[in-house]
Amino acid sequence: MNDPGTQELARFRIGAKILVCGGKLMLRTILILASVFAVAGSALADQISFNNGDRLSGTIVRLDGDSLEMKSEVAGDIKVPWKTIVQVSSSQPLYVTLNDDQVVVGVVSTSGDRMEIETKETGKVTVSREAIRSIRSQQEQAAYQAQIDRLRNPKLSDFWSGFADAGLSLTKGNSDTTTFNVGMKAARTTSRDKISVYFTSLYAKNNAVGRSITTADTIFGGTRYDFNVTDRLFAFGLTDLEYNKLQNLDLRLVLGGGLGLHAKKTERTLLDVFAGASYNQEFFSTDLTRRSAEILLGEELSHKVSGATTISERFVLYPNLSETGEYRFTFDSSAATKLREWLAWQVSFSDRFISNPIPGIKKNDVLLTTGIRLTFGGKKL
Repeated sequence: MNDPGTQELARFRIGAKILVCGGKLMLRTILILASVFAVAGSALADQISFNNGDRLSGTIVRLDGDSLEMKSEVAGDIKVPWKTIVQVSSSQPLYVTLNDDQVVVGVVSTSGDRMEIETKETGKVTVSREAIRSIRSQQEQAAYQAQIDRLRNPKLSDFWSGFADAGLSLTKGNSDTTTFNVGMKAARTTSRDKISVYFTSLYAKNNAVGRSITTADTIFGGTRYDFNVTDRLFAFGLTDLEYNKLQNLDLRLVLGGGLGLHAKKTERTLLDVFAGASYNQEFFSTDLTRRSAEILLGEELSHKVSGATTISERFVLYPNLSETGEYRFTFDSSAATKLREWLAWQVSFSDRFISNPIPGIKKNDVLLTTGIRLTFGGKKL
């Protein structure tokens, strides 16, 4: 029994048993902890139950409209119809916006057609499902509030949308003609005001008679600012510029302003009527300069004929106050059919009429152009 080899073997066996028992104990501990963490993770997740008995856990992102968006480790980012959900429980505080604009913050759970919100300040608040407008997580609420603040205090570079038009026509052979037109219109629209910028240019020449003759060379554009006084009434100010080589017009500068009314404002149709006064300055290449005060009367219409086609038109009449009986008007219209989200085919018609042109110049200039349209922006917040 006192043999050293025997004693060493006994100690080795005892150590091996201790290691085996310790390993088993550690394995059991790991399994128990894993189960505890799994149960805790499930308890900490948001859960929704469907009317067919299925359940899904994850993180509720938001409810806007008729769909609830959720992030799930199993299914990823999903949207499910709100009407198919019979039970909701959250482990995180959610921002619940009611139909009366009240926002309640807390952990939510549903019971039948009622939702209970456990708030920190006032305790449990119970509301009906029909009274809920939206539900957002803390991160989504912060992003939503940032968008609201951006709408209330936008930068000058925010919310621009519009289009750019281009058209080209060429003939060669017995006739040699070139017609090129470009146009652009952009608007920055907020809940308080609107800034509009527009520009149109048409150039055409004809070499059919052995020499180059310019048949069209005109540019007109301008800016306008609208400020909403009420939901329907707005005030505006504008600046219009025009150049027309064939009329010997180097520059027509018009400054004006007045009041307008949103006569019709729906998803498909917007009709504005407006009136005011303007000051017209005309500079001709013949060294003639004319200045006159004018009345400004106009209307502007935009109508969505279908999901792809939109028509628009604008007519403004300027009765001359300095030379009674004289007047001028501008008329612009266009129709555009969407080919892609950013691409459309457009046809535009413009008419510029003046009752008292300089001697030798016709009263009317009509422009008809067609070509592609590239759109940008257009998303409304």
